[in-house]
Amino acid sequence: MKKESNYIMETVFVNIAEFAVVNNPAVIETRSLGSCVAIALYDISTRACGLAHIMLPDSKKVNVGGKPGKYADVAIESMLKKMLTMGVSRGNIVAKIAGGACMFSGLSGSDFMNIGLRNVSAIKTVLKDLRINLIAEDTGGSYGRTIEFHTETGKLIVKSTMAPTKEI
Repeated sequence: MKKESNYIMETVFVNIAEFAVVNNPAVIETRSLGSCVAIALYDISTRACGLAHIMLPDSKKVNVGGKPGKYADVAIESMLKKMLTMGVSRGNIVAKIAGGACMFSGLSGSDFMNIGLRNVSAIKTVLKDLRINLIAEDTGGSYGRTIEFHTETGKLIVKSTMAPTKEI
């Protein structure tokens, strides 16, 4: 539990290849983002939020299933559907992303092998197709991240042992 605004808020942890949606004051956290990307969909009016820890760019290019947060296309659409059932107005939703690092030196010249770059690109394509504005990002680099999304403020805190803490 984290203290914010004189009361204790629920902390929701999102594991790799999963997502969570909340409609109450909370801090949603995911850890160990290397080439994976965390995406927060946030309703600026109701403060409802969905957060996914995305591993791979596209479910259509593989023949294996997986958790609903594993692929960019499935995770974002699943979160959006769940948020809409909670009464969120689609026009109030914005997005923030973090992660997408190139974790293996020597691969930065190969876009195909740079899963982080491909994840970020796929997420941006899905957001564009769904007409959701990406308002902030902290992506790329060659270091891992941990993020916290604060639903009360809409702030995404990005932490790393290799870079200063950022608020986006």
